[in-house]
Amino acid sequence: MAGTHPTQLLTHLLIDGELVAGLGREEAIINPATGEVLTRVADASTEQVEHAIQAAQRAFAGWARTTPQQRASALLSIADAIEAQADLLARLEALNCGKPLYLARQDDLTAAIDVFRFFAGAVRCQTGQLAGEYLPGYTSMVRRDPLGVVASIAPWNYPIMMAAWKIAPALAAGNTLVFKPSEHTPLSILALAPALAERLPRGVLNIVCGGGEGVGSHLVSHPAVRMVSLTGDIVTGQKILQSAAKTLKRTHLELGGKAPVIVCNDADLKAVVEGVRTYGYYNAGQDCTAACRIYAQAGIHDRLVAELGSAVSSVRFAGKRDADNEIGPLITTRQRDRVASFVERALSQPHIERVTGAAVHSGPGFYYQPTLLAGCKQTDEIVQREVFGPVVTVTRFDELSQAVDWANDSEYGLASSVWTQNLDKALHVAARLQYGCTWINSHFMLVSEMPHGGLKRSGYGKDLSSDSLQDYSVVRHIMARHREPWG
Repeated sequence: MAGTHPTQLLTHLLIDGELVAGLGREEAIINPATGEVLTRVADASTEQVEHAIQAAQRAFAGWARTTPQQRASALLSIADAIEAQADLLARLEALNCGKPLYLARQDDLTAAIDVFRFFAGAVRCQTGQLAGEYLPGYTSMVRRDPLGVVASIAPWNYPIMMAAWKIAPALAAGNTLVFKPSEHTPLSILALAPALAERLPRGVLNIVCGGGEGVGSHLVSHPAVRMVSLTGDIVTGQKILQSAAKTLKRTHLELGGKAPVIVCNDADLKAVVEGVRTYGYYNAGQDCTAACRIYAQAGIHDRLVAELGSAVSSVRFAGKRDADNEIGPLITTRQRDRVASFVERALSQPHIERVTGAAVHSGPGFYYQPTLLAGCKQTDEIVQREVFGPVVTVTRFDELSQAVDWANDSEYGLASSVWTQNLDKALHVAARLQYGCTWINSHFMLVSEMPHGGLKRSGYGKDLSSDSLQDYSVVRHIMARHREPWG
């Protein structure tokens, strides 16, 4: 699946510029494609987390005073280091996540490199309000300064890419970090840790491993941490908010999604089928923006269900050759069982039809068959809740206004798409959708230059783009009183 096993798996944490073994309990790191234990990584102890925070706090004064050019140079050097190790990092990503190696290399690693290079440029091109005299005898100017120590908590679905999304803008803005990867998928960032230590001053970036209840909780509650950045689920986000409120920390939360896909009668059916087949099931559906909730207009509904069902049944997985696979397994048996239970409850409803899939794969690994369910109603659990697996639902609608209302009738607000050959209609719908991103006749496309983030319970704050630099910094007003030199 993911190629040969790397000869050495690095498991040391990065604290105050030093690679150190964790002193907490050991976590088994599993290859979800096979169920085998790849290695064991020791968590950071409470004392080590404290040491990492203190190191970041000490390093802040110096890093915050570096110039944009100096920080840009460091980010470019990190991008070069990732590129130089891209094949190894992709192999680790494929092993640790179970995803096809070629996808990890061409998608995840390419994106991570680009993010560091983008922020290296973006931090040197910031703009702001004009300095000037807005009150006679006083000159005002605006500064945008870093916040301090940032605790970044990353998810397991795209480990190296999510690390880039969190580390690059925070460092570019002048903050120092304590970064916690998911306890399920730490291998790629730990493998990169030696290169990071060589390219950054001591304490600027620290990497600690461990679970949310231990290491994560300590980071979030610590008074020296001035911001918490999380990509995770709603429940975790709520816990972080409750803890962060005690010390009035700034928070940056991306908390999942349930992306509606509105398909109008005049849509290009072939494009819709190809798009959903790819972007409803990419990464085994373990993506907050997955095209998982289709609303199909009555005139195209039956053809869409038939053609999409055939297309989804051809999605390749669990093959012996990496190149034969289009998706990987789910990350754990628990996640696979969670997905299976969603589908079982859905199929207990007499109005829901199994078009294809809807079963656990019989072979090794934590695979679940790519699944398409039709006849779903707006009130069904499978339509309302995030499954985070290879499951797409189809709901029929008559009037477009009904589909827009249903799309917005969700606790999530991250991503959406509308499919129609009428651009006026598409723009009208896009304006009404309550989502951080709406694609027209496409889905899932992200670029470093454009912001990514949600509304409603999908959270707030923007990843990517120069907007992310604003999230990781604070605006300050400087006013100087002066006397006129003449008159």
